[in-house]
Amino acid sequence: MDDEEVAIFAYTALKIIREKKRVQRKWWVHPINSERLLHGDFYTLYSRLRADNVSFFNYFRMSLTSFDELFAKIKHKIIRQDTNMRSAIPPEEMLAVTLRYLGSTNNLHDLHYAYRIGRSTLSNIVQTVCQQIWDVMSSECMPTPNEEDWKKIAEGFQHRANFPHCLGAVDGKHIRITKPPGSASLYFNYKHFYSIVLLAVADSNYRFTYIHVGSFGKDSDSTIFKNSSLWDKLQNNSLNIPSPNFIPSINIPIPYAFVGDEAFGLSTNVLRPYAGKYLQDIKRTFNYRLSRARRYVECSFGILSNKWRIFHRPIDVNVEFAIDIVKCCCVLHNFVRDRDGFKFDDTLTITGMEDLDYDNNLYANRSVNRYRDALANYFVSEDGQISWQNEKI
Repeated sequence: MDDEEVAIFAYTALKIIREKKRVQRKWWVHPINSERLLHGDFYTLYSRLRADNVSFFNYFRMSLTSFDELFAKIKHKIIRQDTNMRSAIPPEEMLAVTLRYLGSTNNLHDLHYAYRIGRSTLSNIVQTVCQQIWDVMSSECMPTPNEEDWKKIAEGFQHRANFPHCLGAVDGKHIRITKPPGSASLYFNYKHFYSIVLLAVADSNYRFTYIHVGSFGKDSDSTIFKNSSLWDKLQNNSLNIPSPNFIPSINIPIPYAFVGDEAFGLSTNVLRPYAGKYLQDIKRTFNYRLSRARRYVECSFGILSNKWRIFHRPIDVNVEFAIDIVKCCCVLHNFVRDRDGFKFDDTLTITGMEDLDYDNNLYANRSVNRYRDALANYFVSEDGQISWQNEKI
């Protein structure tokens, strides 16, 4: 065979192989999906839900007025054009199916049958809506605080938790995901499941003021915190934090600081409890007072996980999509919190999220310790003590 015959033979063989591998589509639109306008949940249930405020809230996890406000803000970002081949899915239906996905334990396959939308189309819709909710709403619902905002946050902690100069409570949680392909053990955490990490700061109104999403599940709290943009801004003094000032009974200016658990390193703007089991009463009192402030981020996680029940199961999408979902849920948490409030029972338990691992190799210099020691003395002074604290330590 000459070169020309060899080329013809190879081309013919390749064409035959490709034709054998090609899957013939039985339908342009699957019969189940073709009945979307007749039997899809949006067309059979949505209008009835709008007529019943309680049912609407239970189904979409927000009030009717909040839904309409959210839709008005993102509609122009998610609307699609009709084509000669098919009509585009309306933006209101796109938002409805996304909120149902985030607010229930249903996966994309479940909603594919309920809403009569193709699985891949549904995936694209949910990711697009999640991205647009974050892009449009984050600047309104989770803005970067300025100096006056920090002071108001600190006043809230002083009023509600009796903790002065507190900028927020910081903590992290493991968000369950299915194993990402080719990830080896990067996302495998000490609790023996796959996860990405949500690091968050909350104020005394159970609102998130900062989030960092997507760190590997194997990382500890302190590692994630020091790799976050919040830590970089703390080190660069670019957070517009108010200058240290005096507190009654303390003879040195006290810096404003975030409060965290034992996993976070002690620094000028980060306070953690005293370590150890057999502590003096003054240190035990400080730990109790700090825990009262730190509980606000734990309660915020409880509200988040019980409102948006996608966190009750492993998120079975790729990592980038999962990050979009978590960011969207956090901004929706603030959006709904501001408009519809929260259920107290949701603050009591955190479902589907796990604490991060501790890093015990954390050290602090004496100049940092003196601020914590000064606050510890303040909490047992006449100016700083609260009447019931001795009963709690």
